[in-house]
Amino acid sequence: MSRPPSFVPPAGVRAYRLNTARGAFAGLEAAPEGPPRGTALLLPGFTGSKEDFIALHEPLAVRGYRTVAVDGRGQYESKGPAQDEKAYAQAELAQDVLAQARAVGGPVHLVGHSLGGQIARAAVLTDAAPFASLTVMSSGPAQISVSQQQRVKLLRDALAVMGMADVWEAIQAMEAPEETATGEIDAGLDDRDDLRRRWMGNSPAQLVATGRQLCTEPDRVAELAATALPVHVLSGERDDTWPVSLLDDMAARLGARRTVVEGAEHSPNTDRPLQTAWALADFWDAL
Repeated sequence: MSRPPSFVPPAGVRAYRLNTARGAFAGLEAAPEGPPRGTALLLPGFTGSKEDFIALHEPLAVRGYRTVAVDGRGQYESKGPAQDEKAYAQAELAQDVLAQARAVGGPVHLVGHSLGGQIARAAVLTDAAPFASLTVMSSGPAQISVSQQQRVKLLRDALAVMGMADVWEAIQAMEAPEETATGEIDAGLDDRDDLRRRWMGNSPAQLVATGRQLCTEPDRVAELAATALPVHVLSGERDDTWPVSLLDDMAARLGARRTVVEGAEHSPNTDRPLQTAWALADFWDAL
């Protein structure tokens, strides 16, 4: 589960509702002081939210870019059906992204983290016209690793028989405390209430449907390469969801720009936000 540094928007970042032809989505937006060099649309991953990008807005604004991060349908503060899994089919979520891009105004630099990367890819394959580029962040060519598939299956099985609050408590009981960079144990108590509130905002049907997608996603790299859209494959130097070597190979197949953020794991946007922001801006500047 990603852990943003804060759920409170910093100065210069506004929370708002992005109104689109497919409904309203909760968003966070920041803009540079002068005319923007471009606009980026940021899509979070599985169990994540727009806050996962909260530390990227300021440095990207400094580099001249307007940024809009959104909760997808059924994620955190964007409402969605609680029981209708068909509402969260990948094709439906891709259409949401296309509507968001049109509402934001383009051409848009599209960025998707993990699950968000695969939804972003589906949007581009549906219609690449609204996009100036695609960055897939810690998001691989096909289904997630076997170990992560097992974790997602446990979650889906739990959601079939338990409520969201009970599943949250079970997750907390199973997760080991994290170790900080100094070797100390961080129990994560300071942000536990925020993380629980985000979890409770998710639609169970969205988690089940998108979890299934992560476990069954086919390899569509050749299709993406055929669009000729500029692609950036960005990741940390360690990742247990998609092995880094697999991401290296995907980048080679795409002829894509490749960035490995030192000291980061599956969420470079929260692990090393400044380095991640600079890598994104360098890619966009080069276009």
